Amino acid sequence: MFRGINTINLDAKGRMAMPARYREQLLNHCSGQLIVTIDTNHRCLLLYPLVEWEQIERQIEALSSFDPMSQRVKHLLIGHANDLELDNSGRVLLPQELRVYAELEKHVCLIGQGKKLEIWSQENWAEQRDRWLSETAAGEELPDKLKSLAL
Repeated sequence: MFRGINTINLDAKGRMAMPARYREQLLNHCSGQLIVTIDTNHRCLLLYPLVEWEQIERQIEALSSFDPMSQRVKHLLIGHANDLELDNSGRVLLPQELRVYAELEKHVCLIGQGKKLEIWSQENWAEQRDRWLSETAAGEELPDKLKSLAL
């Protein structure tokens, strides 16, 4: 279970050091094997332990090839998926093409989202977070599923 926000610096080669609190978990759960792909709704990346990604990939592959939206999802998520592995220093090398897509430069935010992590540029994360908070403050109506949630 990944949770919390971590601010991390990418090195000149585009490597990201995985926070120590996740390293052991990733080594035990998936032997440090990860998949990174794009988020189709935001300019960020999605990082999955391999075993979690394989379940999602099976669901995506099962989508109809005749439905244009399903085809779009297949092309974008599976087409951009890259295998990563934690190196001996606990780092992963993020592919250049994906770094460009997510506008990742030196400062990134690693956001825990349960079974996956999101990788955002620090600037994009701050803007998106503030946008979400202002929407909430503006009194946007909550869906019924969220109204019954106790925090």
